[in-house]
Amino acid sequence: MQFFYKNVPSHELAARIAKLQQALAGNDQDGALIVQKTDLFYFSGTSQQGWLYVPVQGKPILMIFKEFERALAESALEEIVSLVGIKKIPEILSSYGYPSPAVLGMELDVLPTNLYFLYQKVFDKAKISDISGEIRLIRAVKSEFEIGKLRASAALSDKVAARVPELLTAGKTEVTLSGELEGYARSLGHQGIVRMRMWGNELFYGHLMAGDAAAVPSYIASPTGGAGVSGIIGQGAGFRKIGVREPVLVDYVFALDGYISDHTRIFSIGSVAGELQRAHAAMLEIQEEVKIQAKPGVVTGELYEMMIALAAQKGYQENFMGVGDRKIRFTGHGVGLELDEFPFIAKGQQLALQVGMVIALEPKTIFPGLGVVGIENTHLVTDHGLEPLSKFPDEITVLPEVQGS
Repeated sequence: MQFFYKNVPSHELAARIAKLQQALAGNDQDGALIVQKTDLFYFSGTSQQGWLYVPVQGKPILMIFKEFERALAESALEEIVSLVGIKKIPEILSSYGYPSPAVLGMELDVLPTNLYFLYQKVFDKAKISDISGEIRLIRAVKSEFEIGKLRASAALSDKVAARVPELLTAGKTEVTLSGELEGYARSLGHQGIVRMRMWGNELFYGHLMAGDAAAVPSYIASPTGGAGVSGIIGQGAGFRKIGVREPVLVDYVFALDGYISDHTRIFSIGSVAGELQRAHAAMLEIQEEVKIQAKPGVVTGELYEMMIALAAQKGYQENFMGVGDRKIRFTGHGVGLELDEFPFIAKGQQLALQVGMVIALEPKTIFPGLGVVGIENTHLVTDHGLEPLSKFPDEITVLPEVQGS
């Protein structure tokens, strides 16, 4: 079968594996067994079902249950074997000269409890300890290969935003407009899945909501929610018709070759109320200040407090990033292969920024009964601050009211 996408190069995988082995040595772990789908792809170049064993020293072994031939075609790792079940893993490791690990690192932040018990039986003499934090820190700093992927994804986010004025009309439902935009994104190469690590959180392409519907709160870890099309979804576009002179929030994620650009723009048919215009302008001012201040070495929790203080100075303390006691406690988050990567610009976080981190910065204000305004751009951390990867104008895009007639 012919694949129309490029594999992750072997030198890229080797660099990632080397960083993981350094982390294992620092934790006195003999090896790591990688099972989470995104981590498996990150370290092996394939997401086929299986297990990747990374010893503290030596070559990694990729053991594939399904689909072996495809994994051979996708992964640039040297040692790839077919394996019919978990219980055979120690036997495979022994055949490569690796003793059963005394301390085995696994992704305990996402590993289901029943599977943990199963792996404990398979490695009955091993202590299973957490390696997830170290993996997420490794993944937080992007290589030039990854940055190239993220730039390409951000450029396609701009294309999706540029399509909105061609499709936005008054009387069209949110879900109809979202379907049209999502179909266009798919034609550009959107992978159709947006991966999130946090348990119980899920996202399709993102959120498209108009007027007061955008301010409807939801369970998802986001300042915006939306009614959605049913209670089982409970977020995003619903059947509400888009009106004139109201903000239309287009908060969409483009995912290309796994890599994510998070991107929010506000549109309207006719001008929105002055209060909303002023709030949007304030969010752009906060974004610009953070772009200057967010340099290597700056602690993410301090950036969060700075943004909270700026919002309060501008009069938006009660509406910034939500309303009431349940407003979210972050103003930005890392992106890469997942939507919720390190670092988080969040309350109490003590992670220092590094060159090569990529952050979706999202200052937004929520006005119940009116709507949501604000911005979200994906940025690269450089020596001089944040470099936005997208180019579409940040201001509210106002369409003539005749477009809705």
